[in-house]
Amino acid sequence: MPHGRRWLLATFLFGTTGFVTVAHAQVPDRVADTRHASRPARQHVAPARAGAQQPAGAVRSTATPEILNVNSGRAGGGGMMRRETASHSIQTVTRQFMDMRSPAGTALDMVKNLPSLNVSTQDTSGMTGGSIESRSLNDGDMALLIDGAVVTSGTEYIQEDIDTENMDRIEVTPGTSAIDQPVTSAALGVMNVATHTPSHKYGGLVDFSYGTNDMSRQFIRLESGDIGRTGLRTFFSFSHTHADNWIGAGASDKKHIDFGAQKDIGTDSYIKFFASWNQERYGIYNYPTADQFYAKKHGTGTWGGSSDPNSTDFWGSHREGPWNELFLTLPVHLRLTHRLQFDLVPYFAYGRGWSSSSSGEAGSGLTYANGTAVSPTQLSVNYYDQRTPTTGATVKLTYDVSRHNQVTLGYWYGYTQSRQWGPNSAVNQNGFAIDPDNLSTAYFRDGQRDYSANQQTGDQIHALFIQDTARYLQNRLVVSAGFKFAMINYWFNNYLTHANMGSNSTVPLPRFSVSYEINRHHQIYVDAQGDFRAPDPSNLSQNAALPRNQYSIKEELGYRYNNRYMMLDLSLFNYAITNRLLSVYNANNSYSTINAGNQTARGFDIMLSTHPIHHFSPYVSFEYLNAHQDSNVQYGTSYLPTRGKEAIMAPHVMANFGLTYDNKHFFANATVHYTGPQSVTLVGDERIPGYVTDTISLGYRFSPFLVAKSPTFRLNFTNLTGSMVRTGTTGVTDNYHAVTLLNGQRIAGSTGAQFYVEPRFSMTGTISTAF
Repeated sequence: MPHGRRWLLATFLFGTTGFVTVAHAQVPDRVADTRHASRPARQHVAPARAGAQQPAGAVRSTATPEILNVNSGRAGGGGMMRRETASHSIQTVTRQFMDMRSPAGTALDMVKNLPSLNVSTQDTSGMTGGSIESRSLNDGDMALLIDGAVVTSGTEYIQEDIDTENMDRIEVTPGTSAIDQPVTSAALGVMNVATHTPSHKYGGLVDFSYGTNDMSRQFIRLESGDIGRTGLRTFFSFSHTHADNWIGAGASDKKHIDFGAQKDIGTDSYIKFFASWNQERYGIYNYPTADQFYAKKHGTGTWGGSSDPNSTDFWGSHREGPWNELFLTLPVHLRLTHRLQFDLVPYFAYGRGWSSSSSGEAGSGLTYANGTAVSPTQLSVNYYDQRTPTTGATVKLTYDVSRHNQVTLGYWYGYTQSRQWGPNSAVNQNGFAIDPDNLSTAYFRDGQRDYSANQQTGDQIHALFIQDTARYLQNRLVVSAGFKFAMINYWFNNYLTHANMGSNSTVPLPRFSVSYEINRHHQIYVDAQGDFRAPDPSNLSQNAALPRNQYSIKEELGYRYNNRYMMLDLSLFNYAITNRLLSVYNANNSYSTINAGNQTARGFDIMLSTHPIHHFSPYVSFEYLNAHQDSNVQYGTSYLPTRGKEAIMAPHVMANFGLTYDNKHFFANATVHYTGPQSVTLVGDERIPGYVTDTISLGYRFSPFLVAKSPTFRLNFTNLTGSMVRTGTTGVTDNYHAVTLLNGQRIAGSTGAQFYVEPRFSMTGTISTAF
């Protein structure tokens, strides 16, 4: 909406102007006594904004208890776990762990061994994303942030917003979100990626990778170092990746740019800027049914793309791109007075491009632009041309009322709009899809461009929040209560059917937490929150009616222990979910949304790791989950018999083991992940068995040589046994076999769910060095 865009432009102008003028602002020399300050984010500067970067040497500022991380820099398990002190569960992987993995990996690849996550990925080259299941929920319930700013797309596309080398750490807060984070739909929690902080010294990093599926990748990052006495430092990086599809024919190609800048102001204020651009062409993977999966596994079939240009499965007519993605954020943190702090986090994301999917033979009555009739046997293609601007900002004031009490007050505005249309066209003579703007192959009907889809969706959010934090007993007892009030409007307009849907909602989102440090080794905490989720407007194209909004109440009880040798983190959780929202996969990257009744989920996560012992650092984690449906799900005029059934995508057990060895020169890391059996249909008549995935990393750091400060060689292996297993599902399915509804009506079986499949064995070799 015009008003939203004007508001955002003003916000960015303010932030940009601040880059130039804020250096002249009066920054108080005196900083609050940190003994009475709340613990900062990241080593944390910006209160309650996970991912904020603290300038080197800065005095830590006060912050809300949502991201208490004092002394959390110590990592265990080779960087697979970090010491935390927040009043809710946080699961973090650090740069230490990521430096051992393949740089082609995505954020999802890095968090696969956290106890609460079951991650499905589509390839091993970092070209496509994947999905997350956690605590009986999926990534539609997870908020994705970079430096505390909203990422435009879900886990399937997060790799388009940042390169792995530029991730400082990845924090997952399962089931909770900080009150000032720009999210409402975070029943599953938040995954926040903290970006690389520009170095104070001139230099850079370069790496080259080559691996299975003819994957090749090049990356370079240049650091400006401190620019004179301006307090400003920057980095710029570029990467290029090319790889063949791991199954079937086809290939993918990706170019990516990241840019970061930071200006330190005094000892406790900063402005940080991060921008990324991504251009990508990749093949759209088919998701097999159970029958297709077993046929391929037994050598009698395949679901991969075909190399035959005359086939409807030809890979050249099933691909994404070119797709261009732009992401910008400009976090600002200023200490205005001894007691008052100001934070601003504006963000902007924009994606544009098209994808193609073969739709068989062209229908009758179609012509080309010159009036020539289209042959009935001419292969046609749907193009989904999308423009998806996402804009918004969070503004926050934090005031220290006294040495024991702190109040946070803020406002969040968010706006998203997506335009999708599918102009139909012919493929070229080689079977490849053509840019939809090329009118020479475009289809027309009655003189007008022929469309298979033409819709516009969007949402707009206004949210006010307030939080009070009290600290007693020398800051060992922290009590926090907050309230977020969100006003949400979303809409869906189908210009082909003239169907219009939309809703306005006002949602109260209370929260309360208590944390107590018994002594320097033991901590306990309690956390409770309300969470709201509206259906994704972009997934309503196949819906005849508007789904109801989802609401969740979540509680956590946690215990932490740490000493000089080990860290232990135990979290017990309980979810009560009303009007569960689930996605239905319709094929060709198209989804719809349904309500799946009410649901209860409870269980526990436990993580244990050690600090290095004779260079070895083990890590183990485990989750037990008991999730079931509390109601029967509506089906037409009756109901499916789902009450009491195990919730879909909710394995009872997940376990992880990791072992790291690092003697400063030679390093190695091995991980094993196990996910237990799980249901993939609402009535529970189709399941996938438990499965195991594994990785190994081996490397050696050479001594500095000439300009190469850290020459390193490493090998990364995944799926060592080459096993073919299903790791998750693309969406919900009602039933697999025939089933009787509650009114006695019998409905037929279906092809069942469609699945993510673990990519085959892969090996990647990487040479890298800082300079």
